[in-house]
Amino acid sequence: MPLFGNTFSPKKTPPRKCASLSNLHLLDRSTREIELGLEYGIPTMNLTGQSLKFENGQWVAESGSFTGDHREMQRLRRRNQQLEEENNLLRLKVDILLDMLSETTAESHLMEKELEELKSYSRRRR
Repeated sequence: MPLFGNTFSPKKTPPRKCASLSNLHLLDRSTREIELGLEYGIPTMNLTGQSLKFENGQWVAESGSFTGDHREMQRLRRRNQQLEEENNLLRLKVDILLDMLSETTAESHLMEKELEELKSYSRRRR
């Protein structure tokens, strides 16, 4: 028993007898793709009769399958733009109101402090 040595030394595990029990590694690439489904293709979905596909990080209507009205899309985009502008205006108004509130609060605290000083001054004079 060594004084300063490592007393724990695990035994080595025996090597595995077989690398794999599956014979899928023996198949050629095309058969593996068919069997395992490695080729997914482009994701597509169908919403209310409109077929969409996912390309370059965005959902795009497939050519020829878009049955929606182009004018309706433009109207929705304009409405979305109007709502974003209104939201930005309301945020600006809230910021202005908060600034006004903080300014009024600071003035109120200064007036209260000044009033207390005047009261203490008048008490001293009596």
